[in-house]
Amino acid sequence: MAPAVASRERLRLWLRLLAATNEMERALRRRLREEFDTTLPRFDVLAALDGADGGLSMSELSRRLMVTNGNTTVLVDALEKEGRVRRTVSASDRRSFTVELTESGRAIFERMAAVHADWVCDLLGGLPDEDAAHLSRLLHDARLAIQASADPTREAAG
Repeated sequence: MAPAVASRERLRLWLRLLAATNEMERALRRRLREEFDTTLPRFDVLAALDGADGGLSMSELSRRLMVTNGNTTVLVDALEKEGRVRRTVSASDRRSFTVELTESGRAIFERMAAVHADWVCDLLGGLPDEDAAHLSRLLHDARLAIQASADPTREAAG
């Protein structure tokens, strides 16, 4: 393929990935708001904490969510007021906090996660299983290629 054509194809690919991601996110945000009266960022906090036995420090939570510590604080404050998470002072560093799900938070997240998974399957339901699997493999390979290109010294994580 000629360089100019290859370049246009890669730009088109980027725009299609972005458009697909935006459509999916828009639909999930709307459904989370309508069904659970919550936001995608709050759902993401609960999801990160669900997989963390013993909770996460605020810094680690921010890193996993890829947002600033300030944004994480706002989200955790709101979820704490709702009784979904609890913040405790770290035993090893009295200046930092550990955040973990409450029983209520775990229960609502389990319901939300199951429904969320159904929504994702529904939104991608028009894509045949074989095509979905193939696209998933291609996107995985693309992510690894992007990581290698963005930082050649970084070891790509599978």
